[in-house]
Formats: sequence, structure tokens, C-alpha cells
Amino acid sequence: MADGGERGVIRRNTLRQQIADALRDEVLAGRLPSGHPFTVKEIAEQYGVSATPVREALLDLCAQGLLDVEQHRGFKVHAFTADDYRAMVEARALVVEGIFRSGAGREPRRLPTEMMVSIRRRAEEAERAARAGDLDVLIGYDLRFWRELGSVVGNAYISDFLDRMRVQTWMFAVPLLRRLGDLRGHLWHDHGELVTAVARHDLCAAQRLVTEYHEHSLTLVRKR
Repeated sequence: MADGGERGVIRRNTLRQQIADALRDEVLAGRLPSGHPFTVKEIAEQYGVSATPVREALLDLCAQGLLDVEQHRGFKVHAFTADDYRAMVEARALVVEGIFRSGAGREPRRLPTEMMVSIRRRAEEAERAARAGDLDVLIGYDLRFWRELGSVVGNAYISDFLDRMRVQTWMFAVPLLRRLGDLRGHLWHDHGELVTAVARHDLCAAQRLVTEYHEHSLTLVRKR
């Protein structure tokens, strides 16, 4: 009985995560725009599942700052402002710069070879998509790249915070980027160079690249 119960929990939690991931992808791609309202029933019917894992998934996305609860009405996609975006980029920059300052003069954290291979592969994929101007492909690879690179820090709280900030900044940036049409030349694409700097423990080069990345992010709101 206990074993069967555990499998049931795993299946439900997996479904909950799958729904949350699918909806997050829809939001990040801009297919569920800011302010878009929906109910648990609508999402449950869309995915052909019961209401319980849908409600749990939506509440998870609320906790991540991507959705808002509308009392007695359902949920809607959170609308970030330009000021929100600037503040998130600033917060992201301060944390990353703090990481490099605290890491100066210390022995670099040695990552397993297979982890570095994976990070480099993510960097190549993200860079390729960015150079091609393929926003839909870039978003997923870029998030995975930064998430894996965050393992260099060795602090799950910092990694989780940075991942959340990156998801939210993408959420704001996507509609603006889509208005530009051809995105070739408009997307940051120095992922590979950053990996090389981190691997060499060249903190000055890494900090310069991350500063350029944050400045590039802020140009989006300057062009509005």
C-alpha cells in the first residue's frame, strides 16, 4: 500500500510540474500575454486532466511571480513594468558582481568534467540561436545555460534567485523583442566566451562579459 501511494504522489507531482512547465513556456513565448485571464477549469480541459494538479501548478507559478490570483475569478498572467524590469536587471547584476568579488583570490571551484561539457554545449546552443535571431529556441537554451552555470556558485539559494530573475526578465523582454522583427544582431551571444572565462577563473573577463550582458538587457527599455 505504501509503495503504491508513493507512486501516486510521484505521478501527481510529475503532472503538476509538467503543467507548470508547459504554462511557463507559453508565458515566456508570449502566447499567454500579460494580463491574460484564465480559470483552473479552462486549463484542465485544455490538457485533459483533473483540476487538482492544475490548481497546484498555477499556484506554483504564482509563487514564482509569473501569475496573479484574481479573487473568485481565476488567474491572470502578471504584467511587469519597465521599472520592474530595470529593478530585476539591477538585482541580478548586484548578485552576480558580488559573486565575482567574493571569488577573487580564492581557489576556483572544480566542476566535474561532464558538467563543464554540458555547460559548454548549452553555451554553443544558446549562442547559435542568438546569432540566428531565433528567440523561441534561445529562451530555453539560455535559461538552461545560466541555470547550469549557476552551479559554479555552489549556493542553491543564489542559483534559484538568479533563475527566477532571468525567467521574469525574459517574460518582460519577449514582447518587446518580437516587435523588432528580424532579431539577428539584437540578442546577446557571448555565452561561450563567458564559459571560457569562468573555466580559466578569469574573474575580470567574466565580470566584464556579465556587465555587458546586463547593459545589453537594459537597452531594451531604453529603446521603448
